[in-house]
Amino acid sequence: MSALIQADAVSKRFAASGFTGEGTLALDTITLAIDPARPSITAVVGESGSGKTTLARILLGLIAPTSGKVLYQGEDLQTLPSARRQQFRRDVQAVFQDPYEVYNPFYRVDHVLTTPVRNFKLAASKAEGRHLIEESLRAVGLRPEEILGRYPHQLSGGQRQRIMVARALLMRPKLIVADEPVSMVDASLRATILGSLRKLNEEMGISIIYITHDLATAYQVSDSILVMYRAAVVEAGDVERVVRHPQHPYTQKLIASIPQVDTERGWLGGGEESGLGVNVGGCRFAPRCPFAEAACARAVPPLLRTETARAVACIRHAGPPLEDLAGVLAPAAMA
Repeated sequence: MSALIQADAVSKRFAASGFTGEGTLALDTITLAIDPARPSITAVVGESGSGKTTLARILLGLIAPTSGKVLYQGEDLQTLPSARRQQFRRDVQAVFQDPYEVYNPFYRVDHVLTTPVRNFKLAASKAEGRHLIEESLRAVGLRPEEILGRYPHQLSGGQRQRIMVARALLMRPKLIVADEPVSMVDASLRATILGSLRKLNEEMGISIIYITHDLATAYQVSDSILVMYRAAVVEAGDVERVVRHPQHPYTQKLIASIPQVDTERGWLGGGEESGLGVNVGGCRFAPRCPFAEAACARAVPPLLRTETARAVACIRHAGPPLEDLAGVLAPAAMA
């Protein structure tokens, strides 16, 4: 069986403003596959500018890669015929960061739910469509009688975001790409929304790619994790192993930067800790790495498989090169 979605050596470089310069490298040679037979939740974490959202938008077909391909069931996503692209849009759904931007304030929230039912012919009658909408709302912990018929401004941010999860669920997708879905809601609602995503995975077999800068929620909700830094994956594998025993210095710093009761604990710094300087032709993290040495500046370290469900891009570790992230992210590899 072909992977539902496969990113094959995907890179993305955004053009520079004006007529000079090489532009900005936003994603560097990412290979990743989502197996529909083994539904899982994969977290993609990293600081702002690491390439997380670019990866999400490429997987969703919203932007094209500069090099490499994204395959949908073995076919190039950029050249899919109309009927196949329509099926892709059903199978792969998105939940974005700011739910309010999705809504037209002049329409009731029903509009974002009835539109996909109509456009994708999900129901044979208006009554059947209404039943389908109510069923999806209940699946994410909302009561239809309290939601339908209201305007966006009459609902909380958490309710609006859960409606967008319900909208994705209407399509009965195989994959949901959730880009920072809880960053703009109150902390008290984050657990509810993340719980809804976990429920969709466990009870309905929907795979989820959870994009976030929040390592704590990534640990709570995901099965496996990708840690990104400056457009590249620096560590990947089983979330329990990566978070509890990080191997890459950047992952170690991310975890150390989580606020603790100790007020002396510092945040992830941006200073030149290694003394190698910022224009390093090798490891991207070397200028900020306390363990950096001269060899780090000579070449970009490849991802090496250090354990059954772990890979890290660092010369301080040894192992065979990893060509496909699916080898350390698939649930079967974590047993």
